[in-house]
Amino acid sequence: MSTSVRLRTELANALAEEGTLTDPDWLRAVEAVPRELFTGSYFEQVPGSVPTRYRPARQGDDGWLQGIYTDRTLITQLDGRIRPDDVTDATVEGSPSSSSTLPSLVLRMWQQLEAEPEHRVLEIGTGTGYSTALGVHRLGDGNLTSVEYDPVVGEAAASALMSAGYAPRLIVGDGLRGDPEGGAYDRLIATCSVRYIPLPWLHQVKPGGKILVTLSGWSYASGLALLTVTGPGTAIGRFLPGHTSFMIARPHDRPPRPTLPLLPGEERPSRIDPAIIGTWSGSWVAQLAAPSAERMGAGSQQILWDVSTGSQARTTSGPGGGWTVVQRGPVRLWDRVEAAVERWRAAGEPQQEGFGITVSGAGAGAGQRVWIGAEDGPGWELPV
Repeated sequence: MSTSVRLRTELANALAEEGTLTDPDWLRAVEAVPRELFTGSYFEQVPGSVPTRYRPARQGDDGWLQGIYTDRTLITQLDGRIRPDDVTDATVEGSPSSSSTLPSLVLRMWQQLEAEPEHRVLEIGTGTGYSTALGVHRLGDGNLTSVEYDPVVGEAAASALMSAGYAPRLIVGDGLRGDPEGGAYDRLIATCSVRYIPLPWLHQVKPGGKILVTLSGWSYASGLALLTVTGPGTAIGRFLPGHTSFMIARPHDRPPRPTLPLLPGEERPSRIDPAIIGTWSGSWVAQLAAPSAERMGAGSQQILWDVSTGSQARTTSGPGGGWTVVQRGPVRLWDRVEAAVERWRAAGEPQQEGFGITVSGAGAGAGQRVWIGAEDGPGWELPV
């Protein structure tokens, strides 16, 4: 038995033992797909580096293959252009822009999608092609179409899939537009996050079909939603338990941040502890309330900056206890966040699985609303 086969088997067994893999067909896919064909080299974070630096891990390096079969996300591109094989220095700075998602998350999502071999599936975000290969192994070449935004990434994925013996339909283009030829898909799975559900997806998935996607935003909070399409342009769904995070689709990413001056504004006491928006679900609620804002800071010292208007909110601990907030600009960001957190607390502070989403199509009354508990519960409109 080769080292690769042994490591694949060990990974599959570990995922089964921890409860991630419950379907034997997906177990066999993990055992069959050689992940090293899709991540021939990758970046490893340099511990303690500020700003974060990365070192390339390449074939032949100590621990290279073992790292590939560790259940973790492998970064394969920085800043939309730098790949590990491009790096000549020992380390490099950059922001991750493409990756091979940790296998446990990929497999959990494939199972949550409930895709069967008779289903036609549209995958948004080919990435390295590893998730695509797992899907093709289970569903068959003819049932999976995958769309990748980055042509360099797409070319590498196509080569890797061919080397592994798989031949799905591959498209290079804007995945937020779905399949440029249209189509009637039974399932759609996204391996990037979005700020709202793109309308083309809702017209390319059949009524009764399902969409699995991570909703995120410029404050980098997120929730994984499983929606059922109810008609052309309409859908309803729930958010699923667990922590899921993906890089945001490039057309949905925030514009470049300018230098952010901390200007004077109106000061008042804060009704809530700012640290609450640093928690997983608290940050999710704050992002729903201020969807155009980016969040920075930690603990009681939080900064919200509205990308659209330049409005700011800055919090800190008060000198005599409690907290204060300084706000400026046309949007009172902290007012919105406070109100949202209070509504969430009144509902019992549910985690993401306590939320749902309704997409109401086009025309008068159209929108995308995330709500707590039930459709008539407290909620917020997404920035469509």
